[in-house]
Amino acid sequence: MKVTVAGTGYVGLVTGVCLAHIGHEVTCLDVVEEKIEMLKNGKSPIYEPDLEDLMLKNKDRLNFTTNYKKAYKDADVIFIGVGTPERIDGTANLDYVNEVARQISESIDKDTVVVIKSTVPIGTNDRIEEYLNGNIKNGIKVRVASNPEFLAEGTAVKDTLYASRIVIGTEDKIAEKVLKELYLPLTKKPYNVPLLSMDRRSAEMVKYASNDFLALKISYINEIANFCESVGANIKNVTLGMGYDPRIGNKFLNSGIGYGGSCFPKDTKALHWLSKSLDCELKTVKACIEVNKDQKLRLFHKLKNSLYLKDLEVAILGVTFKPNTDDLRDAPSIDNVELLLEYGANVTVYDPIGLDNFKKRFKDRVNYASSINEAIKDKEAVMIMTEWKEIKEYDLNNYVKYMNKANIFDGRNCYDLDDFKNIDAYYVSIGRKDVGSLK
Repeated sequence: MKVTVAGTGYVGLVTGVCLAHIGHEVTCLDVVEEKIEMLKNGKSPIYEPDLEDLMLKNKDRLNFTTNYKKAYKDADVIFIGVGTPERIDGTANLDYVNEVARQISESIDKDTVVVIKSTVPIGTNDRIEEYLNGNIKNGIKVRVASNPEFLAEGTAVKDTLYASRIVIGTEDKIAEKVLKELYLPLTKKPYNVPLLSMDRRSAEMVKYASNDFLALKISYINEIANFCESVGANIKNVTLGMGYDPRIGNKFLNSGIGYGGSCFPKDTKALHWLSKSLDCELKTVKACIEVNKDQKLRLFHKLKNSLYLKDLEVAILGVTFKPNTDDLRDAPSIDNVELLLEYGANVTVYDPIGLDNFKKRFKDRVNYASSINEAIKDKEAVMIMTEWKEIKEYDLNNYVKYMNKANIFDGRNCYDLDDFKNIDAYYVSIGRKDVGSLK
């Protein structure tokens, strides 16, 4: 099929590249010329493992353009994968989705299936279909379908090709047939992805319900971790025991300093706002938002209660919201570094991938290091914000070797407590007892 994907962010670009990989002719569209030029040269504007390799492998079926009229003109299927950032009040900003709909209405010259892959409030697909069919002439019929994404940054390619499920929401058999044909290769070997077909509003709701449930699970285990500190329990042992229960499972049970990224923060706020507007407030989601807001700063308060922050030399290890991405959206590191600077600390940061994006925000307000050793040298405290593999596998003796005072505040529970038994360091984590004494 001839497919056009609007938007070359995480959702749009990964979707487009993976659809090309399973045999479709794909045009990826974006308004930012610099991004399109990068893509034409085989470079991805986002950091995502395996993505550039897949782009190269399928370059003959991939096109990149800023010309929306040409891109939409004769597409069989158009995917909308643009951003839906949150507004100040927590609602989803649909300006980009609406703009794509307007451009589609100006451009297509045949019947088309428009697929909304962006995360949108329930009922958006209905409204977009009404708009398109009300503004397109010459008897052209547009069918709008919901096809929510369930990819995670850092594993987006695998999450798309070997998805846990494909959800399509349609209101007519023609749109359903088109999408089933489009995704047919993924439902067969070697992918074997289940495909679920349902009504559009249910499909829209699956995305919110799934993301918000995972956010709730994270917030719940973080509260349990905080309680463990009060009663002397070890959250690692608690989650180990919980995870063996198949009704609970061991995913999303890692305690720490809260969730960030492009999905959980905005999706919880958007669903909560929508529930309030319908006089059906989701109180558990509201509590989840509040818990995560407080949890982000829990490590900072541990540091502040232990050491005088004025002129304190602090190293931050990891700035992205999770490993294997350069995304800083709602990353706990941002709020923590802002507070450290406000209290007068001297901050040095290190991250394997995310420093370029971090520099755009903080510029020369902090110092930047090219390695863990450089970051922690002569420091009086270190705060671990992201559980990168190289941080988790770092030789703990080096903290003592390079730091002026080996005070380690670990917001991701990267290390076992027993590892510090023979190391002269002060180790503070989340949901567990402190090890050693303050230096």
